[in-house]
Amino acid sequence: MPHLLLIQCPDERGLIYKITAVLYGQGLNILRNDEFVEPEGNVFFMRTEFAGHFDAGALRAALAAALPAAAGIRLADGGPKNIVLLATKEHHCLSELLVRHAFSELNANILAVVSNHAVLGALTRKFDVPFHCLPHAGRSRAAHEAEVLAVLARHRPDFVVLAKYMRILSPGFVAPYTNRLVNIHHSFLPAFVGASPYAQAHARGVKIIGATAHFVNEQLDEGPIIAQRVIPTDHTRSAHEMAQAGRDVEKIVLARALQLVFDERVFVHRNKTIIFD
Repeated sequence: MPHLLLIQCPDERGLIYKITAVLYGQGLNILRNDEFVEPEGNVFFMRTEFAGHFDAGALRAALAAALPAAAGIRLADGGPKNIVLLATKEHHCLSELLVRHAFSELNANILAVVSNHAVLGALTRKFDVPFHCLPHAGRSRAAHEAEVLAVLARHRPDFVVLAKYMRILSPGFVAPYTNRLVNIHHSFLPAFVGASPYAQAHARGVKIIGATAHFVNEQLDEGPIIAQRVIPTDHTRSAHEMAQAGRDVEKIVLARALQLVFDERVFVHRNKTIIFD
């Protein structure tokens, strides 16, 4: 597996030359290189796959000396990430991720599933994944979130995935997982909010069905977008058929977004993403 170098810094002349010269000077071989300059803010992004033996401290120091003072430099190996999934009652996203995990297609280790209902416990246990049922009924949001955060603290995941977790999260819950909390939802927002969005969409005669996967921020559904997809629909589909088609899109989009994130292909800049696919 190649090593990864991820750089985010103010743009200036000659950055690619400086970075590749450092790698060459350390006896490393570049396998793939992607770069982009964001005009808004004049920010340089670079993702480099390379091979060879190196001292991480020496390489980081050499890069820091060659780059602007504000440079963000990260070395990674692209290996599996440790994740915890949060779910409620809908199975489609959870089951998709559990199956991919079982066949080593997720580039992640699912440490546990946490849910506010017991419905998905039997499914989760079939895959030998720990299941934590933490009911929210009769609990304040603060008390319930404290329980969930305690479970997450025990597992110490790299990322938390909201696999159709139907709870509004407080800013205090989100803050410790900035750019590490991934959500999936239908792309009708903000048009059809609340319960039964597909029934609302059917009643309005929508012509496309879609899904959006994104990082969660304090506004929950307004964080940086990672992946989206739409499919056509028409008047011949019932609300139930639309909902099924929507679930199919949601699970594929979530899996795609996680692949990009776990493969270290996503940079976050302000409230959007830079993705090297």
